[in-house]
Amino acid sequence: MITIKLGRRGQITLPSVIRRKIGLQEGDHIAVVTHGDQVILRPITHTLLDLRGSVPVTEPQDYDVIRRQVITKHADEVAQNEN
Repeated sequence: MITIKLGRRGQITLPSVIRRKIGLQEGDHIAVVTHGDQVILRPITHTLLDLRGSVPVTEPQDYDVIRRQVITKHADEVAQNEN
């Protein structure tokens, strides 16, 4: 087990052995997921932009409408989970 100390402003430093093991480099992004009293750090290796062009479309897309639909669906799911 490796222990690390929480800094004054809530910052932590991942030891180099951990960074090397999961392939993290300076500037990489990490997702922080909580599950009960556990905190899980997951490297973000792909973004939605990486998928751009991977789905063929036959007509122009209205991304503002799509974005609103996704936000609405996500809000509905979050509200449902809180009940």
